[in-house]
Amino acid sequence: MPQIPKSLCELTVGQLAARSGAAVSALHFYEAKGLIRSRRTSGNQRRFDRDMLRRVAFIRAAQRVGIPLATIREALAQLPEERTPTQEDWARLSEAWRGELDERIKRLERLRDRLDGCIGCGCLSLDRCALSNPDDRFGDLGSGSLLG
Repeated sequence: MPQIPKSLCELTVGQLAARSGAAVSALHFYEAKGLIRSRRTSGNQRRFDRDMLRRVAFIRAAQRVGIPLATIREALAQLPEERTPTQEDWARLSEAWRGELDERIKRLERLRDRLDGCIGCGCLSLDRCALSNPDDRFGDLGSGSLLG
């Protein structure tokens, strides 16, 4: 991982990408979504404050565990003056996200447990298949067009 001199307070998008491990296109996307911010030079080049490294690390860690970008943006917007998240912020937010992650894990486990049965029957029927139509409560009542 390339080292950025501590005396350098602002980073180019390439330096931020190299140091954070995020693609330049991902950084542009994060910026467009309001997750990170930059200033423009007189030559219209992006310059990122060095603390954007921590924000990008925060975003990428949250994404790795399945947190949607909209939820990440909401969390970052709650920080005073949109400051860079601290270790305490991560602990608080990750605790808040735990329930959502636990529920997602349960859904994935149910899906996994039904997977072999579905492949075994090979039906992939939209009205009976646990993969194509999971947790269908109305399947016994007929097709959607008949339920009017």
